[in-house]
Amino acid sequence: MAAQCVTKVELTVSCENLLDKDVGSKSDPLCVLLMNSSDSQWYEVGRTEKVQNCLSPKFAKKFVVDYYFEIVQKLKFGVYDIDNKTIDLTDDDFLGELECTLGQVVSSKKLTRPLVLKNKSPAGKGTITINAEEIKDNRVVNFEVAARKLDNKDLFGKSDPYLEFYKQTETGWQLAHRTEVVKNNLNPTWRPFRIPLQSLCGGDMEKPIKVECYDYDNDGSHDLIGVFETTMKRLQEASHTSPAEFECINSKKKQKKKGYKNSGVVSVKLCQVVKEYTFLDYIMGGCQINFTVAVDFTGSNGDPRSPQSLHYISPQGVNEYLTAIWSVGNVIQDYDSDKMFPAFGFGAQIPPTWQVSHEFPLNFNPSNPFCAGVEGVVEAYRSCLPQVKLYGPTNFSPIINHVACFAKQALQQTTAAQYFVLLIITDGVITDMDETRNAIVNASRLPMSIIIVGVGGADFSAMEFLDGDDGRLRSLTGEAAMRDIVQFVPFRQFQNAPKEALAKTVLAEVPGQLVDFFNTMKLSPPNSHPAANPAGTV
Repeated sequence: MAAQCVTKVELTVSCENLLDKDVGSKSDPLCVLLMNSSDSQWYEVGRTEKVQNCLSPKFAKKFVVDYYFEIVQKLKFGVYDIDNKTIDLTDDDFLGELECTLGQVVSSKKLTRPLVLKNKSPAGKGTITINAEEIKDNRVVNFEVAARKLDNKDLFGKSDPYLEFYKQTETGWQLAHRTEVVKNNLNPTWRPFRIPLQSLCGGDMEKPIKVECYDYDNDGSHDLIGVFETTMKRLQEASHTSPAEFECINSKKKQKKKGYKNSGVVSVKLCQVVKEYTFLDYIMGGCQINFTVAVDFTGSNGDPRSPQSLHYISPQGVNEYLTAIWSVGNVIQDYDSDKMFPAFGFGAQIPPTWQVSHEFPLNFNPSNPFCAGVEGVVEAYRSCLPQVKLYGPTNFSPIINHVACFAKQALQQTTAAQYFVLLIITDGVITDMDETRNAIVNASRLPMSIIIVGVGGADFSAMEFLDGDDGRLRSLTGEAAMRDIVQFVPFRQFQNAPKEALAKTVLAEVPGQLVDFFNTMKLSPPNSHPAANPAGTV
């Protein structure tokens, strides 16, 4: 699966207190950016201009990079004192470098770090600051539209009207949006809809927009009712008390019919340009992603001491559970400022009473189940394994409800301050399917996503069902999930793939799920300007 480029990011670089390598004058620094996203070779992204005689340069030339949430994108900023005209930097004095990830840069928005030399010792007092800014026009237009007295195109019954909005391009009209069909109605009101401003007029309020009204026919031979042209400037005059009204004109009818007036009137009751926050708006605006891990300790995994067991740790120190924790946790930890991850097990008998538990902390400390970083989770898993008895059944709902409790508390805040990602690693068939369905439907209304990684070779068809890609998941009572929040991935598909591939697939849907939730709830990033809230016009 190709990685989804979440957005383009512009990086602005400045330095302070660089080493002075020039005798009689100051260094002439330039910054080069190298990138590496698959543990292979570093490649050069670009260079800033050279700043003459300056130990604290602010570089004007910026770097623009594609940003992918699901990949760890390593960056290396190298600063050199340029003494000649050659492109090769190896003959210029090296003033220091910084290695970091793009995730770290965007989540801190402004990252200042000391520069180090090749041997990792400090480059004097030199520091580098990287500012990240997303490049975008992320405004959308909210519409409420109705029509009246549309021509009747149907012999039996009335027309089934829908609208199409077109953007003017150099190569002609390009479809930007199609409404739903309102059946059997000459005075329809369409459901409110939104069109990205970029798609509608490229941000140009004077650019012509064409709207066509059709009568829907099942066989695809839709009949044109009428057309009008307008601009965003004119559409924005619309309000509920005085809608912007447009006559639908059918040119064929106009030619044939003498006293032809129109084929109906389209009435725009709302046309509001709003800023729609993107994933990076939330991350840079202070939204924290809280990562929780849940590990399956049921008997079907096999005795951990046996090499056949999924929990057996090989002489190299790995198994499928550890690999999944590492690869997903490594990406997510850049977005969590305290890097403290709660980690739980389920389906085991635990000391001292040997009761079966479906949400026990891997560190056996219920009041503080947090582990320091991904390393901490791995450590806790290793030390927990010999202390528990694998048992059963495989119940997911307790741990989903546990995380949902925290997500619900976070919702008390009036901004998009926290989002929760629960990683469940399991070897098989869920026992409490009905309760799990209910728990997921309930969680779909909260700021959380669930990632399930299936290890081993079991039948995972039930998991596929929870990953509602082919339709809405419903609870036992028929209540539909508000959104799809489950991503299921069978680990075995990635056995021979590079280790980033699993994280890439598993995390690809999270940015969209986060944005979808907070925009629907009309929640702004914690540090956004109050004037720019998504409900207000721009």
